[in-house]
Amino acid sequence: MAKGNSFLSHKLHSLLGLFPIGLFLLFHLTANYQATRGAEAFNQTVGLIENVPLLLVVEFVFIYIPILFHAVYGLYIAFQAKQNVGNFGYFRNQMFLWQRVTGIITLIFIVWHVWETRIQKAMGVHVDFDMVANIFSSPAMIVFYTIGIISTVFHFSNGLWSFLVHWGITVGPRSQRVATYLTMVVFVVVTFIGLRAMSAFIL
Repeated sequence: MAKGNSFLSHKLHSLLGLFPIGLFLLFHLTANYQATRGAEAFNQTVGLIENVPLLLVVEFVFIYIPILFHAVYGLYIAFQAKQNVGNFGYFRNQMFLWQRVTGIITLIFIVWHVWETRIQKAMGVHVDFDMVANIFSSPAMIVFYTIGIISTVFHFSNGLWSFLVHWGITVGPRSQRVATYLTMVVFVVVTFIGLRAMSAFIL
């Protein structure tokens, strides 16, 4: 890949990870969190989303296509990058490695989640509280979703740190250190929201 194209692709990959993919993650988990208020609150939230005009177009333009590019280029980065963890073991090298590992886990998780929800909806299954609760009636799915949520949120949080660096927002050691603490807080808070939302469906 030519250096110029690689630079632009890397910038776009980083940007899409935050806008719109990261924002959608926050929206999606917040919407699911409504289940903590009961089945009716969750179903009302789902109903509002389903009534968005041209929903399928919106999903493809702002969710599926950005995720597809981010995933494909992310896999390219993951398999092209040279890992230094064994030689150096620095914190950021560890984060670099885990960003790639969680990226692969997240991709598997997203594909499965889309199959269990959006594809099933297209096949005529009604998406509501009972449908999601049925998914979590399996202990294996609870474990799978727990790993998936934690991996996805870590990938987003650590990716946020990388975005700030790559876009020249945090250029010095001090600002990058502060960003590390802030993204750790983001990871803890958003993971709590995701896991708490999931627990609401476990009957």
